[in-house]
Amino acid sequence: MFKEVKKSQWIQFGVVATLYLLWVIWLRNFWWLIGLAVIFDIYITGKVHWAFWKKKNPVNGKQTKMVEWIDAIIFAVIAATFIRMFFIEAYTIPTSSMEKSMMVGDYLFVSKTAYGPKLPNTPVAFPFVHHTMPFTAATPSFSEIIPNPYKRLAGFGRIKNDDVVVFNFPEGDTVATNMQERSYYEMVRSYGRERVNTDKRSFGDIIYRPVDKRENYIKRCIAIPGDSMKIVNGQVYVNGVAQKEIPGMQFKYLVTIQGNSLTPATMEKLDITPEDIEGSGSRQILSLTTEKFKKLDGMKFITSKERVTWPKEDRDPNIFPSDDQYSWNLDNFGPIWIPKKGVTIPLTLKNLPLYRRIIDFYEENDLQVKNGEILINGAVAKEYTFKMDYYWMMGDNRYNSADSRYWGFVPEDHVVGKASFVWLSLDKNKSFLGKIRWNRFLMGVK
Repeated sequence: MFKEVKKSQWIQFGVVATLYLLWVIWLRNFWWLIGLAVIFDIYITGKVHWAFWKKKNPVNGKQTKMVEWIDAIIFAVIAATFIRMFFIEAYTIPTSSMEKSMMVGDYLFVSKTAYGPKLPNTPVAFPFVHHTMPFTAATPSFSEIIPNPYKRLAGFGRIKNDDVVVFNFPEGDTVATNMQERSYYEMVRSYGRERVNTDKRSFGDIIYRPVDKRENYIKRCIAIPGDSMKIVNGQVYVNGVAQKEIPGMQFKYLVTIQGNSLTPATMEKLDITPEDIEGSGSRQILSLTTEKFKKLDGMKFITSKERVTWPKEDRDPNIFPSDDQYSWNLDNFGPIWIPKKGVTIPLTLKNLPLYRRIIDFYEENDLQVKNGEILINGAVAKEYTFKMDYYWMMGDNRYNSADSRYWGFVPEDHVVGKASFVWLSLDKNKSFLGKIRWNRFLMGVK
């Protein structure tokens, strides 16, 4: 049957089949073993004409240039999609929430294998775009005709404290198309659900996005499952231990300036832009790293300086869990326990606001409160066992970061991968070749 098959064909088949079998084992879905029959036919028997876009018997045995281009494009799309889905994906830093650790204009690679790639919830999608078709405002780039449950493949490790992580925005399930950069739930708290849902001129249509099509965020993982976290006067404590100082982390400082202004030269020395400055005149608030703050000591026109924090007694209604029982703010928060898969906790009306969204939305239970009792799926609940691990994420630019302090926990099924290294960094405030930040070229993420 195989007398005309060359030895090289058997070798090619063996190599490809072995790699494919390893991939199937990694997927832990053995239905894909049927692909071995396809590979066998491609390399050995040749019974099926798989390249259906080609002529089976091309004229003079030569393929046209168009067919060659189609071959190249199909291969490139499949290969790039495979790499992007299972191994590594490009990402751009769009906001200053991680400065100065990560800069606006940083182009970085995100490792999917660090924590294990998750299989797409929406496998039917237009390639190389996230959730919206190019040149449209809200046309979905995906179809939910074949929904997939959450599944994560084996990775090289687990999320550790202080890792820089890319994840799908937890509150990004519901989006107002005219204000996609804002949390729908924050707008509901500010304007009321009825107005947000009906005022299409201001807010646009209200749409839903599955987990893998929600906006990608990048933050630092402050606390992992099972940790207890609190913030006291701006200092983060995890399990009672103060968080170590991270280079590039920014805080706000009130500075009194003789002469009422900062010169461009001074701003360049402090590595700040107008976006890092609040107020005017002799008293201004600057966003600075600890290193840059120390540089103020040698500037004679700086007459005073001090760290700015929110007073403990000033409650911020926008801070998680946005409940009157909790008078927390950006600088004074918690303590709060980070849920861990399989752990059971007592459930009371006091701690319910902290875990309501987890129970009701992320873990898909019917949660109600009636006559002072908590009902889960119709039964009175005095305790709850978590089905997933959760994480607490915060930006290094602590006062310009929409993070877990505003919207709570990040479920494990929202984790995309670990920020690996910066391959290019462009400064939007510079021109031409001056845009390139050469000191960040191929810089690892810490």
